[in-house]
Amino acid sequence: MTASENAPLETRAADHVSAVLLKQLADKLGGRAPGTVVFGEPIVSQDVTVIPVARIGFGFGGNTGQEAGEGGVVGGGAEARPLGFIEIKEGKTTYKPIRDPWVNVLVPLTGGLLAGAAILCYLARRGRR
Repeated sequence: MTASENAPLETRAADHVSAVLLKQLADKLGGRAPGTVVFGEPIVSQDVTVIPVARIGFGFGGNTGQEAGEGGVVGGGAEARPLGFIEIKEGKTTYKPIRDPWVNVLVPLTGGLLAGAAILCYLARRGRR
């Protein structure tokens, strides 16, 4: 017998109720997340159509009390993060990502620091000869 089979009937019933509740909650929320959540409503202006693109994530969890009469905990959350947009213009479709502004600062700064360090190392080695 497994540990869950040895558990009191009340604990097994509470575990089952919690599992059913989480499944129902996930099914309801998942059913309300249409494709327009990931791909937003198209926006048309003059001859350009823009379709927003996002990443959506859901998470759920729960726990029941170990002793009869103890309460349980159920929780969940969702996150939406913009990734970019699809642009349709003059019959051409292109995807344009939205980058974190820090990427535009940190990448060149890191490259400059590495180049400076390489030059200093070269000069130091050259001076020792």
